[in-house]
Order: sequence, then C-alpha cells, then structure tokens
Amino acid sequence: MAAPEYLQQAVVAGKRGRSAAHRTGRGAVLSSSAPALMWASVDCLTAVLCGVIAFRMRFQGTGIPSTILYHEMLLQAMQQQFLLYLLSFAFCVVFFSRLHGLYAPIQHHSGLHEQRVTFESVLTAGLLFCGFLYLTHGESISRVVVLLTVAFTQVALSIRRAAWRRMVYSRYREGLEVRNVLIIGTGRVAQALRNHLETLQHFGFRFKGFVSLTPQDALNSNQEVVGDLRNIVPLARSLFVDEVFFSVPAERSIVIGVVEEARSAGIDVRVVPDLYDGLAWNAPVEYIGQFPTIPLHRREFPVGAFMAKRILDLVISTLALTLLSPLMLLIAIMVRLDSKGPIFYRAERIGRKGRKFGCFKFRTMVPNADELKKKLAHMNERDGILFKIKQDPRITRVGRILRKYSLDELPQLWNVLRGDMSLVGPRPPLAAEVERYDISHLRRLDVLPGITGLWQVEARQDPSFDNYISLDTAYVENWTFGLDLKILIRTISVVFTGTGT
Repeated sequence: MAAPEYLQQAVVAGKRGRSAAHRTGRGAVLSSSAPALMWASVDCLTAVLCGVIAFRMRFQGTGIPSTILYHEMLLQAMQQQFLLYLLSFAFCVVFFSRLHGLYAPIQHHSGLHEQRVTFESVLTAGLLFCGFLYLTHGESISRVVVLLTVAFTQVALSIRRAAWRRMVYSRYREGLEVRNVLIIGTGRVAQALRNHLETLQHFGFRFKGFVSLTPQDALNSNQEVVGDLRNIVPLARSLFVDEVFFSVPAERSIVIGVVEEARSAGIDVRVVPDLYDGLAWNAPVEYIGQFPTIPLHRREFPVGAFMAKRILDLVISTLALTLLSPLMLLIAIMVRLDSKGPIFYRAERIGRKGRKFGCFKFRTMVPNADELKKKLAHMNERDGILFKIKQDPRITRVGRILRKYSLDELPQLWNVLRGDMSLVGPRPPLAAEVERYDISHLRRLDVLPGITGLWQVEARQDPSFDNYISLDTAYVENWTFGLDLKILIRTISVVFTGTGT
C-alpha cells in the first residue's frame, strides 16, 4: 500500500539534508564509512596474521630436516606464494563480512547472530581459498596450513567481535555514550516500544518520557508524559535527547514540522512503520530489537574523527600519567605538608548529557572552602553563574602556585582515562550552575567536558558568563579534530606563562 504523502515528503526532506551534509562537510562524508573501514582493516590484518602464524607453526617450528624439498630458498618461495593466496583469503573474509552486515552498528543484530554470520563468512572465504588453490595449481601449499589459517581466523574474529560487543554493552550499562529517547504518543504501541527499549539496556537506548500530541492528551494521561508537541524541541534539548520516535499517526504538517525542527537542533526522528499503512517511500527499515522503524532524519556524526579524539585522549593521558607521576607525587607531598586536609579534592560535576561524575583535582584550598563560599559571595568578580575571586582567601600557599600553572588539574588525566572527560572540551560545571542554565546553555553539555578548551586559551581572565558560554557553544558547533590539536598546542603556552589564578 502507498505511504502517506506527508511521510514521503519528510523522508525526502531528510535525504536532502543528509546529501547537503555530505557535500559540505568532510567529517560527514567519513561519518558512516570510517568505522566500517577501520573494522574491515582490522579483520584483514587479523586474517593475514593468522595465516603467517599457521605457516610458521607448520614449517619453521617443527624441526623439519633440511632436505632438498624443504631447502631454505624453496621454503622462502613457498612463503611468498602463500602470502599472495593469503591476501586473497583476507579480502574474501572482509567481502563476506561486509555482505552479511557485520560492519553495521552492533544494535542492528544480536551477539549470537553475529557469531553465526562470522562463522559463515570465514567458512565461505575458506572454501573459496581452497578452490582458488585448486584452480591455480597451488599444490605446494600445505593443506595443514590452509586449515590452520581458516581455524585461527575464525577463532580470532569471533573473540574480537565478542570482546568489542561486551565492552560496548558495559559502557552502555554505565550510562556512557547512550542515546536518550522520547516517544511521541502514549498508547499501546508507545508502551510496547518503551518496554522493549528498557529490556534492551545493552543496546544503549534510554527512555526519557512520552510526548503527547496535544496538551489535552497530556492532562488526560496517567503515563510518564513530559510535554506535548508544542515544545518538543526545547523539551528534547533540556533532556539531552538524541532521538524522537513517532508511535502514533499524526497530521502531515505536524510530522514535517517536527522533522524540520529536529534537524535544526541535531535530533534524529524515527517512526514505527506499521502505523502508517505501509512503508515510507524508498526509506530503509532499521530494527531496534524487534521493532521496525524508519529514520526520517539522521544526524551525520563524524564517528571517525571522534574515534581519533578518543585514541588521542587515551594515548596522551596514559603517557602523561606515567611521565608526570614523580611530579604528581612531589605535589601530593607539598599539599600534605602545606595544610591539613586531604591531598585530592573530589567534586561532583556534570558531564556529557547531564551525567554526573567525580572530578579530581589536587586540593588548593582550605578543607572548609565550600562552606566559606557563601560568605564570600559579595566578592565574586565573575558575571552571573560563575564564581571567581582573584585574591581568594581560601587558597593555600601551595595551592596558589598550583593554580597559577594549572598543576592542580593533573589528576583529571585519570578522568580522561576513564572516559568521564576529554583533554579538550568545555569545563565541567557544578550541578548548581546547570540548574540556572537556559535551554541554549545546555548545548555545551552535548560533548565530553575537557581539561582545557577554547575558553581557557582565548579568554581565561574574561569575567563575562555570556562570553564563556558563547566560546563553549562555538567549540561544540564547529568541532574538528584539528581544532582540538590547535587548542592543545596553545594550552602549552598558556600553562608555561602562568595565567591561572
């Protein structure tokens, strides 16, 4: 049956938006292909490595006598010939893995299905490997090597995929990198979808509430309704929502309006296709567990660049913690000797999408500094929400030196290693500060908070809260991996000039 005209228009509009993103942004072009390319490269290298190991086990680790058949030069020639066959096997493994959808997001298939399809892909590649050897008269290649290569590749890829899935599921259960969801509608389908998402916690979806079509529906409903369609986008922004699901039919103008508003706010929109008397024209159907959905709009997310950012965070934080451990030990001793109280100061901060975490610093103030803050409120030199006193009486002698050169923030490298923070990003705010934010201010919480950021290198001494927010928002909206590198380089000069207070 034909899909409703307005649903077709919404899908076409979404495709135009995606096409424009591909034309205008290099990051957008790489967004969908970068992870698949990375995993395909890993699988290819894994197959080659397994083949090399199998060959060495067969010929170089068994004490074969040095007869003319196994002469060193002949063995080297066999190894070169086998390498060519091995590369074709690795290509076939990647080809069939791609054909079976193994490089798609893990939410699109179960772990059991993934293991079964991995076995099929490697087995099919192995059969083609044997057939290729037969057709090209590669009788000199040992059958044992071929069997070991296929077996080792099978085991290695199965373990790699299971380990990656387990790690991703673990992060989802901890609330990291989850996708927050609003469901439009409060009926039977909406309830079923909500229950389905909550039973699939490991898939990374978090239900944030229902949205009614009209204010009257919200009043008449006893469900967890958080608002209606009139304020859908501000509501979604305040709840850090990533996706909106339509679970009830709606008028043409409403659906198109929501898609357009969501696109401008960077929010994805899906519908449950059974509600629309058929499928949207030429639109792909994606399953969320057992629920078929149609994406009307999807953000182009630069996954490859963000993976590079995370790798940079892990490498630099690990090296810094290792190399700076003697300095950090010296600072800890100085803090202990300078004043009574703990060495580290742990404050609850708000991270990406409103997630709370413990942020660590070397203690630079007297132990009762938080209690004294209210008494010193009249001395605040910053605008609005921010609090800063240049000659703060709560700061200790050692603390003043640590703040001047930003050494008090070195323990936050541990937060970076854990994934609570990044090296570069907006500073993590206090919960009391976030409570006073406007909706537009919440944009800065769309990314991981950082140890350094655009504000720190551009306007660290600027007391204006508006400038503080505008710089953080500019960073979020114009982020690139290159921008992070520039900020890190500029941070080095800021630290050595001692501009901290």
